[in-house]
Amino acid sequence: MEFQADYLHFAAVMKNDRPARLPIYEHLINATFMEKALEVPFADLERGNCADLDEFFRHYCRFFKAMTYDVVSYEVCITPFLPGSGALVSGKPGPIQGRADMEDYPWDELPDIFWRDAGPKFEALAAALPEGMKAAGGIGNGVFEIAQDLTGLAYLPYMQAEDPELYAELFNRIGTLMARIWDTFLKRHAEVFVACRFGDDLGFKSSLLTNPSTVFDNILPQYRRIIDAVHAAGKPFIWHSCGCIFLVMEAMIEAGIDAKHSNEDNIAPFMKWIDDYNARIALLGGFDLGFLCQSSPSEITAAVVEQGREFRAKARGYALGSGNSIPDYVPVENYLAMIEGARKIREVN
Repeated sequence: MEFQADYLHFAAVMKNDRPARLPIYEHLINATFMEKALEVPFADLERGNCADLDEFFRHYCRFFKAMTYDVVSYEVCITPFLPGSGALVSGKPGPIQGRADMEDYPWDELPDIFWRDAGPKFEALAAALPEGMKAAGGIGNGVFEIAQDLTGLAYLPYMQAEDPELYAELFNRIGTLMARIWDTFLKRHAEVFVACRFGDDLGFKSSLLTNPSTVFDNILPQYRRIIDAVHAAGKPFIWHSCGCIFLVMEAMIEAGIDAKHSNEDNIAPFMKWIDDYNARIALLGGFDLGFLCQSSPSEITAAVVEQGREFRAKARGYALGSGNSIPDYVPVENYLAMIEGARKIREVN
């Protein structure tokens, strides 16, 4: 029998309820990975004209339905549209190193620049969604990622020490930029999405990537602006953050996140997330990316069945998937083994 998607299963998870059918969720699945799984080249079409976008999203959405998802994960990130961007991934200095850079930066122009590219993509996504499916995602990049891209991770502490007022203003400007972009998104596209999110990696394996005061004083106030707007539009909010971020989890929950995604076994077993937080928020993922890359398909299916059943039994709201994302280097057969494990759980649950 052909799989019948129903986004309401994922919507139940977002309410921290246990749905009748276990949903699968990924933060991101690389389009070139999808090409290998579908044996159809289409990834480059995302950068094309309207006809190309229609064809891109036809295959993109077809992948999610074929893999028995109830929601299609999709976002358009902000950082590629920032003039002088690249510090987030390269480690180089960003375009804003001082007050003159801040004042000269084209803040007011950025939302229009973003929407010229993003608008046709969201429209093509909406037209391509299969029956019973909605999207999860929205505007990619969080506050700290954008700050890194504009200044550079290694250069942010110098700004904080040398000009605290400029440092605070940087985060306020980022929050205002995000709020403007999100406001347009929620007005135009909210009905297509069952849940909204951004990813903002605040940690690495042993600690935060920045000092706690930056998170509490500069990042969280901007998070609240976006989360409040998402909630006002009637949508739940998913926070994706890698790393050891337990120090700020309580504050994030207080800020209003409805679900958390991303986990690594060498930081904490997924059951710790469930034990500590499942009474208040939904938990998504569960299966370490290293495990999915390095294990055999039979090992993956067996572990997903065993552990996935435990996660589902213990958590209130849970959707199964990787602990991070599916990049193009994940073996296709290993990914399919995870999907097969989820199918086996559904057979008896």
